[in-house]
Amino acid sequence: MSALIHSSEDDLVFLDEPETHDVSSKSKAAQKWRIMIIDDDPDVHSATTFALGSLEIQHRSLSFLHAYSASEARDILAHEADIAIILLDVVMEQEDAGLQLVSHIRKTLGLSDVRIILRTGQPGYAPEIDAIRDYDINDYKTKSELTRTKLYTAVTSAIRSYEQICAISASRRGLELIINASTELMALQGLQNFASGVLIQIVGLLGGQVDGFVCSQQTLNTIEKVPSSGNPDELRILATTVSFQEWGGQAIASVADQQIQAHIERALETRHNLYESTCTVLYFSNVAQRELTVYLNTGLQLNEMDKRLLEVFCSNVSVGLDNVMLTSRLHNYAFYDPLTGLSNRLKLLQTLNETLQSPLKQDSALSLIDIDHFAETNDALGHHFGDLLLCSVAQRLSRHFGNEYQIARVGSDTFALLGNEKMVRPDEILALFTTPFDVDQQDVQLSATIGLVKLIDYEGDGSEALKDTNIALKRAKTHQRSSYTYFTRDMGVEIRERVRMMHALRGAFESERLFLVYQPQVDMRTGLAVGAEALLRWKTEEGKFVPPDQFIPIAEYSGLIVDIGEWVLRSACHELVHLRSLGHTEFQMAINVSQAQFSHPLFMQTLHRALQDSKAPPACIELEITESMAMKDPELLIKTLHQIKQLGIHVSIDDFGTGFSSLSHLQKLDVDKLKIDRAFVNEINQGSGNASIAKMVVQLGQSLEMAIIAEGVETQMQADTLLSFGCHLAQGYFYAKPMTQDDLHAWLKAK
Repeated sequence: MSALIHSSEDDLVFLDEPETHDVSSKSKAAQKWRIMIIDDDPDVHSATTFALGSLEIQHRSLSFLHAYSASEARDILAHEADIAIILLDVVMEQEDAGLQLVSHIRKTLGLSDVRIILRTGQPGYAPEIDAIRDYDINDYKTKSELTRTKLYTAVTSAIRSYEQICAISASRRGLELIINASTELMALQGLQNFASGVLIQIVGLLGGQVDGFVCSQQTLNTIEKVPSSGNPDELRILATTVSFQEWGGQAIASVADQQIQAHIERALETRHNLYESTCTVLYFSNVAQRELTVYLNTGLQLNEMDKRLLEVFCSNVSVGLDNVMLTSRLHNYAFYDPLTGLSNRLKLLQTLNETLQSPLKQDSALSLIDIDHFAETNDALGHHFGDLLLCSVAQRLSRHFGNEYQIARVGSDTFALLGNEKMVRPDEILALFTTPFDVDQQDVQLSATIGLVKLIDYEGDGSEALKDTNIALKRAKTHQRSSYTYFTRDMGVEIRERVRMMHALRGAFESERLFLVYQPQVDMRTGLAVGAEALLRWKTEEGKFVPPDQFIPIAEYSGLIVDIGEWVLRSACHELVHLRSLGHTEFQMAINVSQAQFSHPLFMQTLHRALQDSKAPPACIELEITESMAMKDPELLIKTLHQIKQLGIHVSIDDFGTGFSSLSHLQKLDVDKLKIDRAFVNEINQGSGNASIAKMVVQLGQSLEMAIIAEGVETQMQADTLLSFGCHLAQGYFYAKPMTQDDLHAWLKAK
């Protein structure tokens, strides 16, 4: 193969100097330059053959073809190839027979490489300069001036020109092959396909069948998820054109032959192509410092130009390898978890959808495995330790379930397992957590909570199945950690109803269908109203009331309670100011504050703005917090209560007695009032004697010098009993139901 190389680092190189006497040149020595003599004079044929027959030009001897007329030459040229030089008589059958033959050679036959030297014995018939230019004539001589030396000089010059033109043409064809090969390789996805494509293109480039294989170091394969033997320097076969058994391997196998391995390692070490008499190793690198080699089980008899053509090919393939590696990395980022190497949520959903559309659906189950208290472990021991812990869990799951099951990391500490339900069982999974995990030379005992869904008869898609499994997981976490729950249709109905109500509540708030009612609070000794509790109500467009115990938890769950709570606070403050303008100057307004609202970082700013905008007196406002809030984050509560009390606002604990309050914490809280829950007031029945808790709360409040109010008072007997305990304040149906703003004004006026 002759070739020309033109790259960013090399100028055009022509082999017009004496070549290196390598294997390539020796093989070409057996070839001959073919010279065609076209002349109607037989003596010219004999003289030319005698003058040139014993000569060698560029290490090759000469061979001759003979034609004695233009027509005979046309017949020979139609069947013969690789003719280097035509020595052509200008005048034969006709005066312009030679020039017409030149036109036929160049235009009709399309032979642009062959060199043409015109000879004439009649100088008067010399071709015009335009003809020489138009027909690409290499030289023109009269027969009388063509001595043996001049003939040799003219032929040598023509042969060198022919050789250079052939090199350029071969290089152009080679470069076209490289460009086409690069285009095709760019379109391939995945390292396996790319490796196979490289072999195919090499066979096309070299113009024959060449057996061999593509291999890399083991580190290259990790990006394609090829199972590793644990040796990062192992050479692995990626693609082959011969049977794998011949190389002692499998579908993706290690290089077994020590001599072959030595050749490959030498190419990797020198980072260059290796040309041996028995084999050829081509080296490819890329910007990610990943290395690929092609082993060909034959030595290529190439000249320097052919080798440099292969160098260009290898450079282009390396660029393609960059693209494949980049595509592979992007594929991994899209479908695999970078920490554990497991599939991510997107890959799981892809596999899950395929499973739901196949017969595997009948026997498959999906589970979500949540590590219990992982956040606390992460905070206590650091994120690096937490990462090692997650990797350890991933490895144990992978070892136990193997490649037949889809294992994915779908959350910070949540794993998914998809496969046959005979193995995707709670007892099978939970048993993996009975043995401690070895993390950074420490034994760590973990537990897990599991949500599961069986895919048989499942009508939803993959995202629906994953969502329902998450519903089951949350139910399991709510009920008991280190347990499991299977998804049921009732759970789905419950969740969907909650979501529907959440959207409806948001719409009701935005369209101002939420409103406040006020339940008076009275002094049971005088029957006079001392204040009221602002209560939130929701009336749907159909005119139906949604009970607060249904929509308040939804508002808290969705976070909408923060905005609703601010609106309640401002509305209640404005109503207090309105009542004071009506003459009720000692009236108190009790306003409920939720946990989410109270712990919001802008709560104090919201409270300040409500007071400033409404001009409500802080001393007449009472914020009610629940007992569970008081116990959830005592330090935050104490700090916030201190800021609230500095404003002059009163604080009470609602539903007192329903939780498990620590008296030591309660003693630290700067609160003004305890509210006895209606459940304990309801226990005060005629002659039942079940009033001990209510009595205890009153006594506790008195000992802590707090005011006491009872809610849910509905009978005279309950009022009298509470009064006997020393509780003077109450609210309930016995005195007044919750009422609208106008009804409250009328009620107060009547009182």
